Amino acid sequence: MKTRLLTSALSLLGLGMSLPAQAVEAQLDITLPVIEGAKVRRPYVAVWLEKAASHDFAGNIAVWYDMKKPNNVGATKWLPDLRSWWKASGSQASFPIDGVSGATRPAGEHVINLGASEAVKKLAAGEYEVVVEVAREHGGRELLRLPLQWPPRSAAKAEASGTSEVGLVRLTSKP
Repeated sequence: MKTRLLTSALSLLGLGMSLPAQAVEAQLDITLPVIEGAKVRRPYVAVWLEKAASHDFAGNIAVWYDMKKPNNVGATKWLPDLRSWWKASGSQASFPIDGVSGATRPAGEHVINLGASEAVKKLAAGEYEVVVEVAREHGGRELLRLPLQWPPRSAAKAEASGTSEVGLVRLTSKP
């Protein structure tokens, strides 16, 4: 109780301090559509946080790419196709990124527990955007942004839909 009161007081003073991870719930659902074709590969996906007003990078959530290449040779070849993420963070990263990197995913719905993310655990109170970028070899690229108030003051839900490479993306959060 004392920690929560101190955190709230510091947040009101603008000193920013994140709440303990167990105090809030946040989940991101990403739907990857079925795409037919001879050269269709699983998409590369990057999910990260930006400050809402400035679009400054605030942390990586997930990067899904082809990690099964022998000795990781060529595994990161297509990551620069995630152009916005590559500019924000990827070009300075060494791979795999601990706790962030993962294998590509098949078509279907995929869930990310944002509350378990190290980047979210380190967030100061404020307005952010969860950014989802999807790119596919021999395919297209899409970028979606969803607003995130951290820590959430009340239950919130945001949704966005892509047109080709990504389907519905839903962000839910509650204190």
